[in-house]
Amino acid sequence: MKKKLSRQQLEVMKILWDSEVPLKASDIVNKHASLNINTVQACLRVLIKAEAIEVADIIYSGTVLSRCYRPLISKDQYFNDTYKDIIGEATRSSLIASLIKSETNVAELNILKDLIDKRKKELEEK
Repeated sequence: MKKKLSRQQLEVMKILWDSEVPLKASDIVNKHASLNINTVQACLRVLIKAEAIEVADIIYSGTVLSRCYRPLISKDQYFNDTYKDIIGEATRSSLIASLIKSETNVAELNILKDLIDKRKKELEEK
């Protein structure tokens, strides 16, 4: 997905990413107080067209049929596409360095170190 999401579309995606199950538009509204049903439905149409989400199921909600949605792209995929657009030709290491510099949690830094060590080992084994 190459399209940058609007703030509201991103809020809808965050709710879908955090959910274990596909959600109806009304479920999304219930999880985010500042979104209304019309906004959510408009966002869902755009996200379907952008192939960021899909209709996972059609279920009865009371006596009405409702669509349930699930993401087609992960949070990591969206972040990777977005940060590449933002940093352009800058190096990835400069982005990571700025993240490390702003981190105040030692445990989080240890997780990052472990991820780097694991990736280095994978590359060395190839």
